[in-house]
Amino acid sequence: MNRSTKRILTAALTVLVTFAGASLAHSAGPATQQAAGMASPHGTDGALAADFGALDRNTAWQLTGKLKLNFPTFHTEGIAFAGDRVFLSAVQIIEPTVKYPQPQGGFDRTPGKGIGHLFVMDRAGHLEKDIVLGEGDMYHPGGIDFDGKNVWVPVAQYRPNSSAIIYRVDASSLQVHKQFEVKDHFGGVVLDKATGHLVGNTWGSRRFAEWNLAGTQLSTWANPNYFVDYQDCQYVPEGKMICGGVTNLPQTPVAGGTAATYELGGLALMDLTSHAVEREVPFQQWSTAGHVATRNPLKISASGDTLTMYAAPDNGDEGNGTEILTYQATVSPTTS
Repeated sequence: MNRSTKRILTAALTVLVTFAGASLAHSAGPATQQAAGMASPHGTDGALAADFGALDRNTAWQLTGKLKLNFPTFHTEGIAFAGDRVFLSAVQIIEPTVKYPQPQGGFDRTPGKGIGHLFVMDRAGHLEKDIVLGEGDMYHPGGIDFDGKNVWVPVAQYRPNSSAIIYRVDASSLQVHKQFEVKDHFGGVVLDKATGHLVGNTWGSRRFAEWNLAGTQLSTWANPNYFVDYQDCQYVPEGKMICGGVTNLPQTPVAGGTAATYELGGLALMDLTSHAVEREVPFQQWSTAGHVATRNPLKISASGDTLTMYAAPDNGDEGNGTEILTYQATVSPTTS
């Protein structure tokens, strides 16, 4: 069976499985999806890398749904989909960090105070459980990912060059396991299924590290990208990773100069063996509160030649509160 035939069969099966939920929600537009909830991100991992490789700056993304979350979500960080459950990480700030005039003890700011949350929801956005994660100054959950059984969550200090805990949460039982601690702020983590190792990114995603499951660091490398800072990533077979992120850039003098920044969003596909960025594209669609959609939590799935992206860029106290936005795009990947 050639690749084209496989893709057609995959798309047909996906339509049959999701017709009752996904078809209704997406064909009727955002208002219906608000009531119906999020469709399950069905698709094939194999198609995801190929479809993502067909993205470019002119890809037409369409907003097909909004799902408002009706519980306190604070500052959202990462999202993951596990069967009928949706996991959303967030940080609740109790005392903001404050920059020091000069670095103290290797830190550029105070630790602040906060509470780390991992919200567990059903597909309609109803809160099932609020899992509190973190210890002491480590209260900032970051980007998360689901490996088929567990959700991996880093919880770090809210400052660079600090420390973090890597948690493993069973997506079925919701049992929490503290996997290991690491030195430095790690704001995102995925499990590389090709190696069985974890890969994390530091503050601003300026550096990556790879560990075994016992927490032994196996390698580290500098991020070759200076386009955006990655916020939330996901594993893609074989041995790849998709990340989304944002950076704030200054405006022109007539628009306010450096005091008036704008958010540049983007998506990237990285090879976890060569560490090369294989594809990188901007993403410039905005949320209700005016944030670029790739600002923090996001995940992407592929079905046939359709990519679906779920994002939750707005905080609970902004705009219309946190909404899970659904975007779709049709691409034309190169077949071999």
